[in-house]
Amino acid sequence: MARIAVSLEVGAPPLRVWKIISDLDAEPRFWKGTKSVRNVSAEGNKRVREVTLAFGQKCMQEVYLEPPRVRSVFTGVLEGTKLLQVEGRGKNSVLRAEWDVRPTGAASALGGLMEGRIRAGTERALEAIREAAS
Repeated sequence: MARIAVSLEVGAPPLRVWKIISDLDAEPRFWKGTKSVRNVSAEGNKRVREVTLAFGQKCMQEVYLEPPRVRSVFTGVLEGTKLLQVEGRGKNSVLRAEWDVRPTGAASALGGLMEGRIRAGTERALEAIREAAS
């Protein structure tokens, strides 16, 4: 099981950061490990999507928009959760990402490698979100 937590300060108001992280269709722009997203359904604050990951595998996600956080539940080749949350007041925010996931099936052989890639990808994504919000 990979448990990863990354956070960084963003010189932008929380609402501006929220608008970026809650735009689920823009996710591949920031998260390079997400190659494409196909929306399956939407109801209230819940989205069901099929996600193609960087290594060509597909998984399903249930994504919940729960301001100030986005909670994603993965099933398939990757199982577990990702939380993306913005906190703060005024002109500054803190953006946090927490993963609790594990690869399944043939991908489970890549466990340690995937953990490193998820961490590096998360760091890059948070930096890109900070840049977009500034």
